[in-house]
Amino acid sequence: MSVGGRRWLPVCLWLVGCCGGPAVAQDRPLAKEEFAPSSVARGRALLANRHESGCVLCHTVPGLPAGGDLGPALAGLAERASAAQIRQRIADPRLLNPQTIMPAYFSTLGLNGVASAYAGRTVLTEQGLEDILAYLLQTTRAP
Repeated sequence: MSVGGRRWLPVCLWLVGCCGGPAVAQDRPLAKEEFAPSSVARGRALLANRHESGCVLCHTVPGLPAGGDLGPALAGLAERASAAQIRQRIADPRLLNPQTIMPAYFSTLGLNGVASAYAGRTVLTEQGLEDILAYLLQTTRAP
């Protein structure tokens, strides 16, 4: 499975060092009403797939096999941040931390050295972003 045919885009973005650039404006504002209904199952699949989102390369995520420890563990995330805050951190974390190494999953602004096949394309689709958000909101709340 690949997100819009961009199976290796997260790895490409990591290699070109696009994530440490200056904070930039969103491609467009993120508003829940713009997105299709979300799916927890699709979100889980995206989070778990190391080639599509790469999330588990850096984060441990409740309900998924062991992840990385480069980024913070996501247990309890839904109690520390709102849906809008989590969405923004996934879409373009550079707006909150210009020095972050986390990729901008739903922004193409300010990226340099991206392979021509991926130029102007986001890592996640709107649907993928909302699906990941649905999974995180459901599984990262304390029981």
